[in-house]
Amino acid sequence: MKSMTGFSALDGSDAGVNWRWELRSVNARGLDLKIRLPAGFEALDAVLRSLARAAITRGSVGASLWISSERDTGIGRPEPAAIRAAIDVLRETRETAADTGLPLAPVTGEALVPYLLSAASGGRVRQPDTEALADPLKAGFETVLAGLVQAREDEGARLARIIAGHLTQIESLMREAEGCADEAMRSLRDRAIRQIRDLMQDEAGLDAGRLEQEVAILATKADVREEIDRLKAHIAAAHDLLAANDPVGRKLDFLTQEFNREANTLCSKSATDALTRIGLDLKIVIDQLREQAANVE
Repeated sequence: MKSMTGFSALDGSDAGVNWRWELRSVNARGLDLKIRLPAGFEALDAVLRSLARAAITRGSVGASLWISSERDTGIGRPEPAAIRAAIDVLRETRETAADTGLPLAPVTGEALVPYLLSAASGGRVRQPDTEALADPLKAGFETVLAGLVQAREDEGARLARIIAGHLTQIESLMREAEGCADEAMRSLRDRAIRQIRDLMQDEAGLDAGRLEQEVAILATKADVREEIDRLKAHIAAAHDLLAANDPVGRKLDFLTQEFNREANTLCSKSATDALTRIGLDLKIVIDQLREQAANVE
């Protein structure tokens, strides 16, 4: 069992640049891939999507790539002549602007420092070589994708334990309901006979055979043994899903709907307070199961 939530990241450096992959996944009804690539790396999109689809079948997956180009790390010291030349350019610019009536804000010599440092160090940023980076970035994506799958498997193992616990609770409540079923039928029969006699107020006028027939029909409508049998079948099916290696999230979600349907019917048929309480407890546990099933791939 795998969860649909997870995170994985990887840093690397190739062809004179630093790069970082980040993959995140959350719940979704199907598979939704969002791959964000820097300009110039769009050609990688198709192959990355193919890799992701082969590894993940469900979830909203976001993949982001950051490229950090390396600059020349040597910071040169500006020559005195370069400093004087920059000051002259600044002075001439301000004088020309003043002659044309263009107002300029006051400026100090510190404004020239970034320009002078950039000029001294070359001021050039290396452009990433997209062809040289294609294979390293693809390999990095495969690694970070494997990390995401592992994270989803780890979370899935935790979900499996929680879901197994909910199934144990459901099975325990189902057995309680099974134990109450016969008592509920007897209670319903006795109450129905008593109510009918109270209404008739003349026991001599009652046809015993017809009375038993009507009570039997009423009891059949309130019989919950069929719902209990279906609950047993659903529990067995859920355990089979927990043991499966394939993605089971959709099947498990459908099964929780079936669980809830049987619990609702059990409550509506209940003839005793004890059976009603069991049905309500079942609905609570089934709702908890449904919340966890929504995270399963």
